[in-house]
Amino acid sequence: MDLSFSRFEADATVVALPPDLAVLMVGIAARQAASPTAIIQSRLPGPNPKPDWFAPAHGAFNLVVAEMLAATPTAGGNK
Repeated sequence: MDLSFSRFEADATVVALPPDLAVLMVGIAARQAASPTAIIQSRLPGPNPKPDWFAPAHGAFNLVVAEMLAATPTAGGNK
């Protein structure tokens, strides 16, 4: 069974982009990265100032449920 990525056109030939276009795109990206707006925005804090949202100190996704699962069962137990 072939599970590889199916292309839209099976008989399409690969076309290389002209080198001038690559040089133009690199130049545009470099000018945008060096713009005053990009420099100021790179110094702003990110949208998630709380780094512990996805890595809490206790290490559990839901602390209450983790504590409940880790608790020792009572003498009576659930039936």
